[in-house]
Amino acid sequence: MNKKRPVVAIVDDDARLLESVSDLLESAGYVARSFPSAGSLLANGLSDLDVLITDIGMPGMDGLELRDLVRTSRPELPVFLITGRHEIADQGRARGISGFFRKPFDAQALLTAIAIALDK
Repeated sequence: MNKKRPVVAIVDDDARLLESVSDLLESAGYVARSFPSAGSLLANGLSDLDVLITDIGMPGMDGLELRDLVRTSRPELPVFLITGRHEIADQGRARGISGFFRKPFDAQALLTAIAIALDK
């Protein structure tokens, strides 16, 4: 019997980060879908996603705005926020997320957090 591999979307305007996180997720058995902007993710749709990882600081719609929009249609979708900023004034707005990671983040910690979120 084939078990469906969970689909994880990564949204970040940093192409190198998208590639490295996608490779990490694929090597861990997930289907990774990379998007350079919130708009490109939204154009693709959210229905098949099992987890969303998004950068906070992106041009156009930022990760917190994306999270808010996603919650209106997919409130059960686990959302992880990542950022390269060290002062996070936005953390107060980050309630209702599954996890928060500062770049550079520990790959194993991210994989563990995703696995826990999917088990819920």
